[in-house]
Amino acid sequence: MSRKPIVFAVLVLFAMAAVPFLSAGDKGPVTRTLTGQVMKDTDAPLPGAVVYLKNTRTMAIRSVISDDHGNYRFASLSPDIDYEVHAEYKGVKSDKKTLSSFDSRTSARINLKIETQ
Repeated sequence: MSRKPIVFAVLVLFAMAAVPFLSAGDKGPVTRTLTGQVMKDTDAPLPGAVVYLKNTRTMAIRSVISDDHGNYRFASLSPDIDYEVHAEYKGVKSDKKTLSSFDSRTSARINLKIETQ
């Protein structure tokens, strides 16, 4: 028996499996963005706070500093990973919040509050 029909059948199966990945409308991998605002306990914006984002799978930590309006932003986050976010200002920490992998939004917003004296 010739091996050509078997090889041909295997190649056809691989080609069929690849079709969904070759669609013309595919714009690359899906990522998500986390934005938010760091606020004082008086609900006033808190500029200059350090915002930490921890990837709960790899334990890698990224950080940014909140802008003049207390805003922060983390882009290019994987939708398949949970992230923990919290802020610190002059040694005081906010509560930790979680951006869950079950949250299907491509743009999420989590505000953080720090108790100031």
